[in-house]
Amino acid sequence: MPVYRSTLGGERFAFDGLAALLAAATPARSGDALAGIAAQTEAQRVAARYALADLPLATFLNEALVPYEADEVTRLIIDSHDAAAFVPFAAMTVGDLRDWLLSEAATARTLEAARPALTPEMVAAASKLMRNQDLIAVARKVEVVTAFRNTIGLTGRISTRLQPNHPADDLRGIAAAVLDGLLQGAGDAVIGINPASDNLRNCTEILHALDRLRQDFAIPTQSCVLTHVTNTLRIMEAGGPVDLVFQSIAGTEDANRGFGVDLAVLAEADAAARGLNRGTIGQNVMYFETGQGAPLSAGAHHGVDQQTLEARAYGVARAFSPLLVNTVVGFIGPEYLYDGKQIMRAGLEDHFCGKLLGLPMGVDVCYTNHVEADQDDMDTLMTLLGAAGVTFVICVPGSDDVMLSYQSLAFEDATWLRRVFNRSPAPEFAAWLEKTGLAGWGAGPRALPDVDGLARRMGLPA
Repeated sequence: MPVYRSTLGGERFAFDGLAALLAAATPARSGDALAGIAAQTEAQRVAARYALADLPLATFLNEALVPYEADEVTRLIIDSHDAAAFVPFAAMTVGDLRDWLLSEAATARTLEAARPALTPEMVAAASKLMRNQDLIAVARKVEVVTAFRNTIGLTGRISTRLQPNHPADDLRGIAAAVLDGLLQGAGDAVIGINPASDNLRNCTEILHALDRLRQDFAIPTQSCVLTHVTNTLRIMEAGGPVDLVFQSIAGTEDANRGFGVDLAVLAEADAAARGLNRGTIGQNVMYFETGQGAPLSAGAHHGVDQQTLEARAYGVARAFSPLLVNTVVGFIGPEYLYDGKQIMRAGLEDHFCGKLLGLPMGVDVCYTNHVEADQDDMDTLMTLLGAAGVTFVICVPGSDDVMLSYQSLAFEDATWLRRVFNRSPAPEFAAWLEKTGLAGWGAGPRALPDVDGLARRMGLPA
């Protein structure tokens, strides 16, 4: 195992292997400390960054963090790497890559051309050398466009997932939340429900209700019930109205196995959903969620820091050209991201890495009630992500998800974000808002029925 060395202030530091070097260079977070791989002192962290800055990028092609023969995610990353695209970067170090990303030479066009050259590990390494403002400056230059019934990710746009979860999957409660969101211009990324029960009949009923709503009001968006991918496959086989296939994913084979998935089942679901041909302007049909700490919580981190593994999850995601990807940044808990500062840093890292790897990257700006964070921290992260050109954010009624019991953004927050940064929803959805009189996001005439009327439209008697 190679030993990486650095001298700082007359003190010599040694890091046994690439994983140890990356972990020590990572900004402080509780998950890495829990795993026993974090830097022990700030001096050690800075020394690791000096060593990392001098590391050739090609090292990541020759030294696997998780063994190639034992991990299908590693095999996917290495086997899909584009050697020809890497030629301009072959002589670069991690520090050189950071400098190039921040230079005028890194434009939207050249960043797009660089995607197949860069592995998730390279991108994660570069992020460890960056300040928050650097992560913002690079991410805002990147445009990743996807489409299904509308166009997501265009410059000058911010989309939203309307998340109308209900603790009993009651359609009247879901209808009230959907109405609240639509009246405030939310829902262009997706109307996506986390079901309280994964019962197939229950999930199918919700999908039919959302599909009736979409068709009745001719809403140019897509719906999703965030059940397990194998459930969605069964729903599709039974003729259910599936727009997007959802699945939580992670950056190692073992962690994905903990989620009950592998690359083969993801490929099967992607092909099945594309075969339905339900998209009107595009066929990006997958929706992935991730979050720093998932492999560690499953005992499947292989001694690798949680941020690098998060970037590897994006390597999985980009293999399937998804419509949407988001990190649920503060959801897993304080064991992995302890406070508002760690959540903010992780959110900016995740967004930067995802966008640079070519993903339509969104963020669930969120925290659980036992984390040392509050809504002011979320306001700050939301604002930073707005400056960084985030593709979409997740919104729930009143910032409080009453089913999952965590705090996210409210519909009003997304309205604020769009107005402050002069951003619009997806163009097709924006045109629908204009047509229905909702272009003012709450200021126009009422164009939708009351909750009972909406419930009836969704198939529930008032």
